[in-house]
Amino acid sequence: MADVSRARQPSVSLRFSQRELLDLLVAWLALGVAFMVFFAGGANAVLGLVALGPGPLLTAFVVSLVTAGIGFLLHELGHKVAAVRFDNIAAFRADYGMLFVAVMSAFLGFLFAAPGAVHHRGPLSDRQHGLVALAGPAVNLVLAVIFVPLLVLGNVLSMELVTLVGGRGLAVNLFLAAFNLVPLGPLDGNTVLDWSKGVWVVVFLPTAVVAFLTVFVFRIGF
Repeated sequence: MADVSRARQPSVSLRFSQRELLDLLVAWLALGVAFMVFFAGGANAVLGLVALGPGPLLTAFVVSLVTAGIGFLLHELGHKVAAVRFDNIAAFRADYGMLFVAVMSAFLGFLFAAPGAVHHRGPLSDRQHGLVALAGPAVNLVLAVIFVPLLVLGNVLSMELVTLVGGRGLAVNLFLAAFNLVPLGPLDGNTVLDWSKGVWVVVFLPTAVVAFLTVFVFRIGF
């Protein structure tokens, strides 16, 4: 999601403050833990992984970092890059309270993840505002495509870990793209729809269908 304040600003470049880098790192690690626990099946399942030694637990954590963690953070950075492209000052700010909720909910067997948002300020037309909102889901769609060769390669070579990374990366990024394009509340879909109903329909409908089939019908990555 992108949080917007409009105020005229001079031309800016893509920069990261120390606070922003710290927020990105903390959000990435917290999401890695949350999705590791969620995909394992909750607290009891994680205890089972711990009992097997550090190897399985570390593997599950790394898989979550490179699939769900990267999917969430690059989504937010997509907003930042697009906003800066339109001469906005933009920075990611982690929501530490919601990161805590994400981890705790995962231990209870479900997951609610809202790691933070990119806050940007500067003059934007409706089209530019819509493109900034669309940039996050677009990044997830690109990432989903990138994970497909890993899924195929893992299946062809019978490499279980590669198949898991490819499948989970595909599923998580498709789900993130589709969910964020829903035109409700602060989600990106509302902003895109306000700018162009045609663009929203063309992007959202096929994304939602493919995400539904991938996650809920074929259960790829689970």
